Amino acid sequence: QNEEKWDFVLVSDIHEMGSEKEIKRKKFLDELSKKGFTIKKIEDTKLFYGVRAPQHIFWKYQCLLTNPNSRQQNFSAYQDVPVTTRIRVVHFILQNTVTSDLEKLHDLMKKKVFEAAFPLHKKEEIREILKKKWARWRVLFKEQPIEEIRCYFGEKVALYFAWLGWYTYLLIFAALAGLATVAAGATVFSSSQVSKEICDANNTIMCPLCDQNCSFWVLSDTCTYAKVTHMIDNEATVVFAMFMAIWATVFLELWKRERANVVTSWDLYGWDEEEEELALQLINNSQHEPRLYQHSYFRSTIVLILALLMIMVLIGIAHALVIYRAVAMALFTQSDVSLLSKHADIIAVLTGAVLHYITIVIMTKVNWHVALFLCDLEKPRTFSQRENNFTVKIFLFQFFTNFSSLIYIAFFLGRINGHPGHYVRIAGHWRLEECHPSGCITDLFIQMAVIMVLKQTISNIMEYLIPLISHQLRKKKKRPKKRSLMLGEEEEAEDPCKRQWLNNYELNEVNVFSLFNEYLEIVIQYSFTTIFVAAFPLAPLLALINNVIEIHMDAIKMMRLRRRMVPRKAKDIGIWLQVLEAIGILAVIGNGLVIAITSDFIPVQVYKYMYSPCVRENHTSMDCSTGYINNSLSIFHIQDFEPHTKVLPEFKEKQIKECRYRDYRNADDYTYTVQFWHIFAARLAFLILFEHVALCVKLIAAWYIPDVPQKVKNKILTEKHSNLRNELSTAEYSTEV
Repeated sequence: QNEEKWDFVLVSDIHEMGSEKEIKRKKFLDELSKKGFTIKKIEDTKLFYGVRAPQHIFWKYQCLLTNPNSRQQNFSAYQDVPVTTRIRVVHFILQNTVTSDLEKLHDLMKKKVFEAAFPLHKKEEIREILKKKWARWRVLFKEQPIEEIRCYFGEKVALYFAWLGWYTYLLIFAALAGLATVAAGATVFSSSQVSKEICDANNTIMCPLCDQNCSFWVLSDTCTYAKVTHMIDNEATVVFAMFMAIWATVFLELWKRERANVVTSWDLYGWDEEEEELALQLINNSQHEPRLYQHSYFRSTIVLILALLMIMVLIGIAHALVIYRAVAMALFTQSDVSLLSKHADIIAVLTGAVLHYITIVIMTKVNWHVALFLCDLEKPRTFSQRENNFTVKIFLFQFFTNFSSLIYIAFFLGRINGHPGHYVRIAGHWRLEECHPSGCITDLFIQMAVIMVLKQTISNIMEYLIPLISHQLRKKKKRPKKRSLMLGEEEEAEDPCKRQWLNNYELNEVNVFSLFNEYLEIVIQYSFTTIFVAAFPLAPLLALINNVIEIHMDAIKMMRLRRRMVPRKAKDIGIWLQVLEAIGILAVIGNGLVIAITSDFIPVQVYKYMYSPCVRENHTSMDCSTGYINNSLSIFHIQDFEPHTKVLPEFKEKQIKECRYRDYRNADDYTYTVQFWHIFAARLAFLILFEHVALCVKLIAAWYIPDVPQKVKNKILTEKHSNLRNELSTAEYSTEV
């Protein structure tokens, strides 16, 4: 049967005749009719208005935006307008049609005159192909049909999936490298000299971990913890961090090439967004005047100050989490439940990580509103400019929300807490947490593992279940009861459009930010995969598993659970590319800092080459890190404890006069030893060296891989040449005549 083609459907409640809403609705529909739109009304539990644009609109669009040399003045050309272009043009006109009360569709929707406006998912061949090849779980590892996605959802969505597919494909290499690092750690760590010394240290008495009721403890109790730490913290990690810095650059460079290929095949390489917007404005209203560029330093200053205030708040929340961990640690150690008091440190870290996840969920909502508010203050000129401004702000806020507590664990934990007899305290009462004698990197590992696993599993389940459940609920609520037929009454033939429009209306609504959310989620995940990857080499593997599922989940959501997105044109992934490049630079700095400051890599190297037995005597057979643990622990005399510290001086029937703690301090006056400053200098030197080498390698990689492939450059070159040649021959012909 020949279905009527409708571009858009407007939905409204049934208002009383003569009510204000009904008058406003009529005014808006009259404006559309004046522009030559065909409107069809269907009544059900709501009023549905199908809208079809007149052909001359698309002809104007083609006239304004095709190449001058291919402009044929015949009217049959308009039949070739793709569906995505039709929807985009109609959407623009609907959004920018002004009623006599100077109200646009946006204002009418706020006033509940209209409830929804959406393009239709139609039964097209391309939709069936996408459902079969893309939007189902069975095709998990097949290549995505990017061309079909573009023909159905427009270039912007197609580019998102092309980018996500490319990122996922390159993650395979990062995941393998991460696995290799962990495997190397797992085979090497059991024979590591440092963890062996911790496991054998039966007589090393350590200072208590809290002020009340805590006794001394023996270093060898933490044997397993030390083994796990050395599985993550070894020489392989340094190489892996270097590899990931290069990987991040190569990924972006290769993506630029891939993008150039894709966009050229779509004939969008020289496309200009501004020109497109001006053309649409003129088609909608030929008297339209463009809005000029403006910049106000006053506005920018206010936005900057407010953004900095927001970042301060986010850092404050990270501080609150630190305080929670210190207090929780003190309370758990003093609790009567043996399970809690025994594993107080691990329980404090785990609950802290879960709390951090909860703050991430809550603050994401807050960040969203703050970023939107700041965007409105800036008064951006166009929609795309607004989107870019919003992107930068929300990314900054989300970055601090996600990373501030990780930054604390990586670089401050155990470095600002003083020493026995002179601890730094919160409110003069609770001691700050300390690092484990075998290093802080395991704390960072636990925190990252908890956040990544929770974020990916819970977020994905919610992301899929919420649309699914709300779709089912809408279906139940919206279905009208069938009238029972009276005797002799004939059933009316139902309008074929009605069922289709209702089905589309029952799907979940999409908004401008639907695609934005997907980008943001993946970009934050990309930060986790690159920035602190030295502490959590399994991050790329988790990201890979997540993305394979994510691609198909997004596909199913877009095809089956959501109304059709308004297709938008795009020739790249926009400002996200700059965001990814910034993350790449942060990754070099972050990993350099993790190896220099968090991990024990530098202190062990300094010990090996300056203080170990190998330096004093020429032993070739001996492991040079022998004696490292004893060397890294300082001595504390018990009589110097603070007065309110209650410690039982008895330990295993022995009187104890001194205990050990992790630091490089003198035994008599507790000042730093020379070795502390040696290590400090070595850390700085390594950091500077690592960052400069990594950044140089990044620059070399960026230069080595051209952004645009030769094939694409040559294609553009020959096109320019042939266009100029045609113009020349036309000019010669006209002068001859």
